[in-house]
Amino acid sequence: MAEAKPIAPLEFEKPLADLEKRIEELRKLSGKQKLGAEAEITSLQKKWADARREVYGNLTPWQRIQIVRHPQRPYLLDYLRHGATELFELGGDRAFGEDRALIGGLATLDGQRVVFLGHQKGRDTKENLLRNFGCAHPEGYRKALRLMRLADRFRLPIITFIDTPGAFPGVASEERHVAEAIAVNIREMFNFRVPIIAVVIGEGGSGGALGIGVANRVLILENAYYSVISPEGCASILWKDRAFAPQAAEALRISSKDLLHLGLVDEVIPEPIGGAHRDWKTTISSTMDRIRHHLAELNQLPQSRLIETRHARFRAIGTIQEP
Repeated sequence: MAEAKPIAPLEFEKPLADLEKRIEELRKLSGKQKLGAEAEITSLQKKWADARREVYGNLTPWQRIQIVRHPQRPYLLDYLRHGATELFELGGDRAFGEDRALIGGLATLDGQRVVFLGHQKGRDTKENLLRNFGCAHPEGYRKALRLMRLADRFRLPIITFIDTPGAFPGVASEERHVAEAIAVNIREMFNFRVPIIAVVIGEGGSGGALGIGVANRVLILENAYYSVISPEGCASILWKDRAFAPQAAEALRISSKDLLHLGLVDEVIPEPIGGAHRDWKTTISSTMDRIRHHLAELNQLPQSRLIETRHARFRAIGTIQEP
């Protein structure tokens, strides 16, 4: 499984990786030659623990984005395979074709049948080309709408998993009216009579994220982000240079902590130290537990209340309260 492979360190993690390597080498050397280097190993371990707390306790928004883009991070299908049962994927928008970047179907959570939707990225070049790097075409959003209407008809809760830098911006996507497809999804999601929970598990970029993000509850993983534009896109516009992406990430206030403070998300799901890719089991378990918790609460609400609260949470965004 992908989580069992050696973890490739990010740029800001390299000093920690170097310390780990020194400790491991000293252990091997000490074992072979009986050097009695326990004191030095203990000292290095303390230095590593202190450095680890310092690095992960003071992550910048840009460093969190690097973590959330790690190729060994769990993706949608990983959450479903390890946290749900009776998966049955449904394909096609019944108008143009199939989109493998945005997938959906049926799953069971603790005995309750739900409709799931979400972006799926790839782990290698071949899979990324198949999944279009998690950037959905118009047919992906129209497929999502078809499945959400199915859920509404049969009174099945909808769970969406957001992980995309944005909808695909190519010529073919524009020719098939990607903006219209996303706009229709946003409009229709406000009026479905079933509980809707959206979880930002990675990147939450622009309308590509919002096209399946209109929900009664919006959850986000600790290192994930949710933004009208990617930091690189923002830097290209404001500074005419993508190298300013770290400054853009800071200015956009797209981290989970900022989003919770601004009322754009309802809960931040903690990740293991170092990111979700370092402990799939804990990440998936805690995420699915929070989904079940919120779903149990929403299941108690009447249909009219579900629609009313969904409208209210989005109308409250951007309002100003005068003292």
